[in-house]
Amino acid sequence: MTVHLQPATAAPHGTATISEFDRRSPRILGFGTAVPSTSYTQTQLLHLFGIADPRVRSVFANSAIDRRFLTLPPAGPDGARQLETQGQLLHKHREQTVDMGARALESCLKHINAQLTDVRYLCCVTSTGFLTPGVSALLIRELGLEADCARLDVVGMGCNAGLNGLTATAAWAAAKPGELAILLCVEACSAAYVMDGTMRTSVVNSLFGDGAAAIAVRSDDSGERSGPQLLRFTSLIIPEAVGAMRYDWDDTAGKFSFYLDRDIPYVVGAHAERAIDALLAGTGVRRGDIAHWVIHPGGKKVIDSVMVNLGLTRHDVRHTAGVLREYGNVSSASFLFAYARLAEEEIIAPGEYGVLMTMGPGTTIETALVRW
Repeated sequence: MTVHLQPATAAPHGTATISEFDRRSPRILGFGTAVPSTSYTQTQLLHLFGIADPRVRSVFANSAIDRRFLTLPPAGPDGARQLETQGQLLHKHREQTVDMGARALESCLKHINAQLTDVRYLCCVTSTGFLTPGVSALLIRELGLEADCARLDVVGMGCNAGLNGLTATAAWAAAKPGELAILLCVEACSAAYVMDGTMRTSVVNSLFGDGAAAIAVRSDDSGERSGPQLLRFTSLIIPEAVGAMRYDWDDTAGKFSFYLDRDIPYVVGAHAERAIDALLAGTGVRRGDIAHWVIHPGGKKVIDSVMVNLGLTRHDVRHTAGVLREYGNVSSASFLFAYARLAEEEIIAPGEYGVLMTMGPGTTIETALVRW
């Protein structure tokens, strides 16, 4: 699937070239992030949960993660961390997503000198719990956003879902010039943990962290140049790997449990070139023209596999690797943490191109082409 935003005219065969996009294309204006107040090193987590299995300890030690922000279960009378029921995990998800989501959204608005009343569209993305009403409704009530604010909740799509949400957010902004849209990705990954000592759950428990990230998007002709234009989106699903990443019910634990196939980094890497070729097809932009890469920090092997298959350098993925090291995999919010680090560098020149890339269950690779 390829989505073009506001082409002025049709190119041959219906493909829009970049030159056809005018300055009213939706633009990212600013960002904000939030994390829990508590963070832990991998060594601290092994100690807190009394993990002695050398295989599990090796998974934690070789994750390329130094520290993650998490909301752990309380300690029992013996000092050991208590196991949480599915109900307790869902309660944690609700509390953490509303808290982190509100802080990330307010930080984003502060970044662009906007008010809560300016928000006309709110897209909330999460995969670490289920709520009805959704996060968007809870945040509208919590923060006092306008009751007629348009909203969308994207639930359960996984790590790739941030770009799925951004596609919808950009399309809304393109249809409503001058009105402010917010994409909020909020993931309480510690509300999706199963602590049973198996390798299946240990891989997940060694990787994910909690966090939220928001970006503001608007389409108008003001000539504002605070962030990149969102030019094009593509989506690639790999049906033969549909079960390689999944969140399903564990009868033994009586909880939902996330599963990652050990070969998923190589599946993603093997299809990365196809995804990028589809994104750039007909645009006149070549892969060598891409100055900035914002890739989902799915894990060390995922980053390495994508880097090798796309011919990228360590410098190209420095922000992706940095987010993994300091936050772990924050699911759908991860790529926005990496985008924030790139924006804070203040090294981007006008006219430069960038690629946003996420991957997740399906197995799916989502991409976006942007221009500053």
